[in-house]
Amino acid sequence: MGERELIGVAGLGVLFALLALRIPVGLAMVLTGIGGNYALSIAAPFLRFEPYLKQFKTLFFSGVANYELSVVPLFILMGHLASESGMSRDLFQGMRALIGRMRGGLAMSAIAACAGFGAVCGSSLATASTMGRVALPELKRAGYAPRLATGALAAGGTLGILIPPSVALIIYALIVEASIIEMFQAAMIPGLIAVAFFLIAIAVLVRLKPQLAPPIAPMEPSERRRALIRLAPILGIFLGIILGLGIGLFTPTPAAGVGVFAILAYGALLRWTTPADSGRGLSLSGLSVAIKDTAVTVGMIVFILFGAEVLKGFFSRAGLPAALADWAGASGFDPWVVLILMLMVLILLGCFMESLAMILVVVPFFWPALIELNGGDYVTGATAAYGMSTEELKLWFGVLALIVVELGLITPPVGLNVFIISSLSRDVPIREIFRGVAPFFGVEIIRIGLLLAAPVLVLWLPRLLSG
Repeated sequence: MGERELIGVAGLGVLFALLALRIPVGLAMVLTGIGGNYALSIAAPFLRFEPYLKQFKTLFFSGVANYELSVVPLFILMGHLASESGMSRDLFQGMRALIGRMRGGLAMSAIAACAGFGAVCGSSLATASTMGRVALPELKRAGYAPRLATGALAAGGTLGILIPPSVALIIYALIVEASIIEMFQAAMIPGLIAVAFFLIAIAVLVRLKPQLAPPIAPMEPSERRRALIRLAPILGIFLGIILGLGIGLFTPTPAAGVGVFAILAYGALLRWTTPADSGRGLSLSGLSVAIKDTAVTVGMIVFILFGAEVLKGFFSRAGLPAALADWAGASGFDPWVVLILMLMVLILLGCFMESLAMILVVVPFFWPALIELNGGDYVTGATAAYGMSTEELKLWFGVLALIVVELGLITPPVGLNVFIISSLSRDVPIREIFRGVAPFFGVEIIRIGLLLAAPVLVLWLPRLLSG
């Protein structure tokens, strides 16, 4: 390894040290990129520092002036509008009316509501926080064991990243130059498998340990009817967007625009037709909060994207991604072993880093190495190490990577989703919450193994819809 590569590795270590010190992700990336490039200019004078600095005049604009990125603020606004409109509560109560009768049905309803809200919100942390505030009091009131109540909500929050539309899927697709629509299509079946596995896990748990979920009184027919009526328009909006994107009826940006308009209109209608103290509908103050929160979130994402561009410039000049790809090709390791090791690294990093930042930092390193292991850019079909073309590898690896990234959010010792639920339920020891997420962690490992063994579960829908 040459001097430049060593500086790149040192920069990577500095980046993780800054993140461990809780320096904001975007700022840590910018500091590492600028400092690393300065160190490179000293070690290798031909890599001059001044031309690197001059690119900052246009780097920020060129990094975010991408039409495909315009979908990100729209989807984020859609999630905030849904939250401020009280749709999360209607979604949970509607799911309770559908499946709440069976034993453990209230926890299952929370999982289903997390999947629905997460699909619109696209953020696991926001899904866990929002649905935790809605469902946790209901689960406690029904006498559910704290372990099951908190564990189900922490795990349910992870569903948001994969079920389209998802901001993380969009960012990943832009990094590896994949089709956003095909990424959404590839994530559909794995996302539904996750929901099914979580529901099965709850059903098995309450059968083995009935004390975890005592039976609850069924909803009154009139209450159940109201809940289903309130659920219908929400499902219509959510499923219309998800299915339309999944089967390619429309592109992401128009879909997000229509979704924002539909939720805004429905929220305003609820505000005009329901009592002000019902907590339903979108008020002017709620709209203001939604816009403000969207601006803050989008600003954070844009700054992280800018930081990622600065960091990418440093790592490219250091030759680190190319060195990793060359090492992968010459190492002689089995490609499947390397892939599994990559996934394990992502799980570990997911304990400490936010998913979007991790995708921006890690994927640019892993992706060139995977291409090299697969046999190069132009290898297709059975001649490739993973039995698929580069374009299909983008989809398959993206789904796997996002699953394990989110798995880190419920992995000890620092599962961020677990800490969010802990902040909402301070009477439950965090150790108990980790015990509660253990069964869901187990079924997620099974899902990863299933997708590794049967890539067709990821690739079937894109292949079918591409003709």
